Amino acid sequence: MLGLMATALMVLGMAGVGAGAAAADTVIATVPVGLDPEGVAITPDGAFAYVANGGSGTVDVVDTATNMVVATVPVGALPIGVAITPDGAFAYVANSGSGTVDVVDTATNMVIATVPVGGGPEWVAITPDGAFAYVANAVANTVDVIDTATNMVVATVPVGVTPEGVAITPDGAFAYVTNSGSGTVDVIDTATNMVIATVPVGAVPFGVAITPDGAFAYVTNPGSGMVDVIDTATNMVVTTFAVGNLPAGVAITPDGLRAYVANNGDATVAVIDTATNTVIETVPVGVDPRGVAITPDGTRVYVTNNGNDTVSVIAVEQCLGSLCIDFGSLTGSGSGAGSAFS
Repeated sequence: MLGLMATALMVLGMAGVGAGAAAADTVIATVPVGLDPEGVAITPDGAFAYVANGGSGTVDVVDTATNMVVATVPVGALPIGVAITPDGAFAYVANSGSGTVDVVDTATNMVIATVPVGGGPEWVAITPDGAFAYVANAVANTVDVIDTATNMVVATVPVGVTPEGVAITPDGAFAYVTNSGSGTVDVIDTATNMVIATVPVGAVPFGVAITPDGAFAYVTNPGSGMVDVIDTATNMVVTTFAVGNLPAGVAITPDGLRAYVANNGDATVAVIDTATNTVIETVPVGVDPRGVAITPDGTRVYVTNNGNDTVSVIAVEQCLGSLCIDFGSLTGSGSGAGSAFS
């Protein structure tokens, strides 16, 4: 199998297909999950996807090798956001209905701690060193900072109106928070836990993702059907472009070449070339797509479909004309991290 992979890479390389190759993505699986799935996060080894089911108060654990649910974890009321620690040991789940964050031990898939936070916690992000979890509280208009060693809130940061999404730069220095009620993104200095910049963006900003090099933050604006790109060096919007109807979740591939945006209003995922900030492909998925996560090897995209209680699994391909190589399936092992090169 290694020979097949090497041959495929050699053929594409000789043909000039590499970083700039056009994507030809296909939904290869649809996974039934709990009611009203919202957030999704993938373990660092790529073996499992954790899906927060807002309507059933559970988290489903999907085995990415088989794309089947292998565990269902009861959590708090209306779970929305989920994030996994860099070592893969714990999943942090924001329960909007109960004002808590549940900590799930991924070895046992049991809740080992419940952390009270502000009103209406929605999305959560964890620092690259795994030391802190940042939780956006949509009702309280704050971001709570949880020390993951003690699972206690150690700071509360006032932000804009109705904070929704949160993402942390790869160096861990800054947290970017979308404020859907005020049409802004707040930038928090994680050393001081103070807002150091407020960036005006489009209408009702929701999702946010940061490129692997930390240079840009991509912000979805459901109210305008646009994505804003913020230069993190200047904290100014440098590009705004149209995607689909009601863009929600956004994720960026590990190589930084593509951004995937779930368009809640038209049941599609837009694939964006980050070099040109243009939509190069639109992939049909389930009803009301919300959350997006990409496997660490970049071969699979997991999309939660809130309207029909499923997760769509997209295989990422690289193509030259009619020649397309599905890098995620060359080894026949699903989407484990690094599986395409093992």
